[in-house]
Amino acid sequence: MIIGLTGENCAGKDTLAEYLQKKGFHHLSLSDVIRDALAEEGKPLTRENLVAKGNELRAKFGSGVLAQRLALQMQKGKHYTVVSIRNPAEVEELKKLPDFKLVYIYSDPHTRFVRMKSRGRDGDPRTFDAFTRLESAEAANKDPSMQQLKIVIGLADKRLDNTGDLKLFYDAADHLLSELSSEFKVDRPTWDQYFMSIAQVISSRSNCMKRQVGAVIVRDKRIVSTGYNGTPRGVKNCNEGGCKRCNSFAESGTRLDECICSHAEENAIVHFVFFFIDIGCC
Repeated sequence: MIIGLTGENCAGKDTLAEYLQKKGFHHLSLSDVIRDALAEEGKPLTRENLVAKGNELRAKFGSGVLAQRLALQMQKGKHYTVVSIRNPAEVEELKKLPDFKLVYIYSDPHTRFVRMKSRGRDGDPRTFDAFTRLESAEAANKDPSMQQLKIVIGLADKRLDNTGDLKLFYDAADHLLSELSSEFKVDRPTWDQYFMSIAQVISSRSNCMKRQVGAVIVRDKRIVSTGYNGTPRGVKNCNEGGCKRCNSFAESGTRLDECICSHAEENAIVHFVFFFIDIGCC
């Protein structure tokens, strides 16, 4: 599951991401891509530099570049939260990922300004007027390569309120997570796909010079025997010269009487017999 978190400054995006970290989610931020770029240039990590560099990267490489680069860090089978989503093209890129949901976290401006002052980060606005001017500039912009938070908020799948205390916020987050979990779909292979993929791995143990084949015998969706093609037990491996026909690369359908390699299916059945397992079909 991938949960994107968007919202105005100090709405609680990182707070929620850190809370979900305790539940097994990995915390990623589009701003980290920008921070890495600024660090390479030796520039200070001020808010102005982050905004300017983000706009520069979008203008140069496309508006979805931050999301594209961040997606490369994700691994299948893990849950993620993604913060600092401020451009609709970033949402478009992230929606290409399986089971992505965008959540808008709302908190009123005065509450958010108090939070901003309490964190004391360099480059943050010192007055409420400066704070609102900054937010207005980030909320809407005609340039598609710049921040367009207002449009992003309109693309959200869910909304989470953070105007109360932390307990209320976390309770709401738990309820939201329960909702999203019911919509989450694990990409599982069919039984046939599952067993065939195992047969493919088994084929890698084949010692035949001509081809590599694997087989599995299944009963009630349980694997009870496996086999791969090659020379029988006690005979030199085919790839070590055990089968003269295979090592001479004879034409298909010729000199079959000289081939001493067993089929994968044969070996799987022999394994059954060897271990006194009744497969009920022979």
